[in-house]
Amino acid sequence: MLRRRFGVGLDSGEACVGRGVMSRVWNAGPAVRPFLALGRRRNILVSDTGHDVPFRIENYPYADSYGRETVTFVRTFPRDRFDATMVYDPARGQVLDYLGTHQHIAVPLDLSVDERGGLVIRSGPQRLLEGPLAVRLPAAATGTAVVSEHFDERTGRFRIAVTVCHPWLGRIFGYWGSFTVSYVNVAEHGVPASVRPRREEARL
Repeated sequence: MLRRRFGVGLDSGEACVGRGVMSRVWNAGPAVRPFLALGRRRNILVSDTGHDVPFRIENYPYADSYGRETVTFVRTFPRDRFDATMVYDPARGQVLDYLGTHQHIAVPLDLSVDERGGLVIRSGPQRLLEGPLAVRLPAAATGTAVVSEHFDERTGRFRIAVTVCHPWLGRIFGYWGSFTVSYVNVAEHGVPASVRPRREEARL
């Protein structure tokens, strides 16, 4: 099930749309509210908190304006959205995650498999790509995300857990929950304009 879900791409011709509920969405409170408020402006991070929060995740493949195969990871919550697009960089042998509506933050990702056969994604150092700037952000201004996803054969649902940690503040944000998916024929239905970034970035 994970192979099909993360096998969406130009060759497969499929998109994957998931719908479910986050059992809990949380953050560290006042200390991180300015950080979250800044991220909300361009669909980075989520300020929603609570239990049993509905959400949707949309993974659509397309070729971007630079000819790169790209897959969207757009997560929509009741009040917020977290936009990301993933591109494979053959020179580095890494997947890069461009965050936000304008792809102004680029993050290399480390992918591994856990003991359950689930996928674990860890974020690396972030680069700010804004106007003429292309600089590595200091660790104190960012967080490190760990995403864990596996398929629960007992319930027939995908389960996801996300935690973001700051080097000084510790755990600052996270959520966990479950969802089901449906697959969309991209050739027939196309890629919704709403899931694509407003600006595409060529820098790595």
